[in-house]
Amino acid sequence: MIPLSSSITGEVYAFSDIEQELHPLGFRLSDNWDYEHGYFDYKIDSQDGYHFLRIPFSVTAGSLDSPYDSSLVRVEEPFLLAHIYQDGLDDHVREGNFRAAFDQFQEPKDKDGHVPERYVNIGRELIENVEQALTSKRSEHN
Repeated sequence: MIPLSSSITGEVYAFSDIEQELHPLGFRLSDNWDYEHGYFDYKIDSQDGYHFLRIPFSVTAGSLDSPYDSSLVRVEEPFLLAHIYQDGLDDHVREGNFRAAFDQFQEPKDKDGHVPERYVNIGRELIENVEQALTSKRSEHN
């Protein structure tokens, strides 16, 4: 994991505004969100694992399951993340066929793998684009 300093860190936005601005830039709300926090992810590359720019946020008002226009989120420090996955089949599966039908994936070889320098540069450029997109969307609730 490589943290990236940003002017958006600590800023508060309406969830609907930040999602509306980040989606056209290629960011998606990560599947591992809950009512109090989440992540916007940008997949930089999937060669030799998955390399993401992740922008974490915490909910400061409302919750993510409420109507979007009532939720406020505080952006936390963005970071680059690499998940390096095993090659081949998982030889240590002890689950039955029913369970395997729903859970077919191996544990990552490294959940926090090395992030190549070229992705660090891409991440910095992406953060600059995000900062520009969100400049006019800062909430008066800071």
